[in-house]
Amino acid sequence: MSSIAADLGGSKTTLWSYFRNKQDLFTAVIDDMVERYGEALRMPLPADGDPVETLRRFAASLMKTIMQPEIIALHRMVTGAAGRFPELGRLLYERGPGRGQARIADWLAQLMQRGVLRTTDPMTASRHFAALCQSGAFQRMLIGADGPPKPADVKREIDAAVDAFMRAYGV
Repeated sequence: MSSIAADLGGSKTTLWSYFRNKQDLFTAVIDDMVERYGEALRMPLPADGDPVETLRRFAASLMKTIMQPEIIALHRMVTGAAGRFPELGRLLYERGPGRGQARIADWLAQLMQRGVLRTTDPMTASRHFAALCQSGAFQRMLIGADGPPKPADVKREIDAAVDAFMRAYGV
């Protein structure tokens, strides 16, 4: 709380006048970041469009979002604090990745009903797609093994993720 107050140029007393506790403050921070960086949560997912192109567009939006320095820092902070404050991880997941995965799962369910994808659990498929997207540059950035990737490298990773996903779930 002291470092947040210092960054904002105020006091801890001022912060406490706006937030009842650290969890409420953290929730506000997460909601603000989702509003600023949550492009993937708002992009259209047409059930009658080309699933490969829609997956590519979604993956590009996702990667652009999660590789923002602020998002990387948030993930690192939550991971570091998760042992002492597991509710922070739950809040981050519910308000960010969980919402995105549920949204993709709903869209995938529509594609499964249309016979475009094989019928299986849409949430599992959604999580698999997210994991495929995050397995390269994002993971390396997150642990500090690498800096921001070149756009061409991200595109190659997206193409590989979409290809692997369609091989696993396509009909």
